[in-house]
Amino acid sequence: MTTTENPTPSTRMAPDFQDLAKIANEMRGDVLRMLQLAGSGHPGGSLGMTDVFTTLWFGGFMNVDPKNPTWEDRDRFVLSNGHICPILYAILARKGYFPRDDLWTLRTLGSPLQGHPDFHFTKGVDCCTGSLGNGVSVALGMALGARAQGKDFRVYAGTSDGESQEGQVWEMASAAAHYGVDNLTLLMDRNGIQIDGFTKDVMDQGDLGAKYESFGWHVQSVDGHDMKALHAALVEAREVKGRPQMIVCNTVLGKGVSFMENEPKWHGVAPDEAQLKKALVELGLEQE
Repeated sequence: MTTTENPTPSTRMAPDFQDLAKIANEMRGDVLRMLQLAGSGHPGGSLGMTDVFTTLWFGGFMNVDPKNPTWEDRDRFVLSNGHICPILYAILARKGYFPRDDLWTLRTLGSPLQGHPDFHFTKGVDCCTGSLGNGVSVALGMALGARAQGKDFRVYAGTSDGESQEGQVWEMASAAAHYGVDNLTLLMDRNGIQIDGFTKDVMDQGDLGAKYESFGWHVQSVDGHDMKALHAALVEAREVKGRPQMIVCNTVLGKGVSFMENEPKWHGVAPDEAQLKKALVELGLEQE
């Protein structure tokens, strides 16, 4: 929805990128703290996509109202690779959907924050995800639903190179292009790593951006840690008409923590207390 109170990013002043970087750094700390307390979870992709999702949620793109999470005209966000939900939870807490203290209950019995997103329990979550391939398909359905209802909200979805090994992803890609769904933007975590190792060794995928382009998508490839480039790519995506958009975000798994970066082990292993302390020192943060 475009109003004078909520101008589109293309007409809005660029955000303070230093402030965005500070927010991202603090949320990396929150991700690590909640995972250490939980004793399980997925730090690698959560840290790797922090800059991307910070730019999306705090850079002026998501038209949402945390006080009214089910507002019908809100923009939607689907985290299709739902295992990296710690960063989504950190974002939602910071946006005011629920108290920050809820983060420390991650993956515990009765917590609203489980190991994969569940809209039944977590305010701000638009779709239950976890089974790879499903989320991007639901995102397409949401975007088509907006068109059918005559609404102008946008749908953003986080996905990954590992998830792109699922056949359902390519069914979605074909359908989205066929129907010219231009209110759908996918953000791909292209870190080259999945739970079993490097994607090139598990299933060499080649140029994923070129594949989406061949399907008829508008494709951009950016440094997933360059917030200015990410912001510009999101602005460009919003201006595309008649085609869905893919932004391939080239990221570093475990970004910001030296012993996690580009190490497949850290796809799904939580830090212990000593590792948490070391990581927070590297990020310039204090242990709470």
